[in-house]
Amino acid sequence: MPITNICQIEGEDVKREFTVVIERDEDGYFVGTVPALRGCHTQAKSLDELMERMKEAVLLCLEVEGEATEGELNFVGVQRIAV
Repeated sequence: MPITNICQIEGEDVKREFTVVIERDEDGYFVGTVPALRGCHTQAKSLDELMERMKEAVLLCLEVEGEATEGELNFVGVQRIAV
C-alpha cells in the first residue's frame, strides 16, 4: 500500500510514493513500516487510522532525514518460509 508525499522541486509539486509494510501484532494493532525511510513506523487499531498516522510519520521522517533517501527500494513481494 503506497503512501504519496507531495514535495516542492524547483517550484513544482512532485508526488513521491513510499511502500508501507503492514503487519498485525499480538494485541491486534496494525503496525506500519516504510522500509525506504530508516525508523519510519507507527501503529493503530484500524487500517484507516494507521494510514493517516503513516502519512504523518513519513512527513516527519523526511523532515528529519531530508528529502533524499539513499538507494530507493522497489517493492518486489512477500514470501513465507517454514523452518
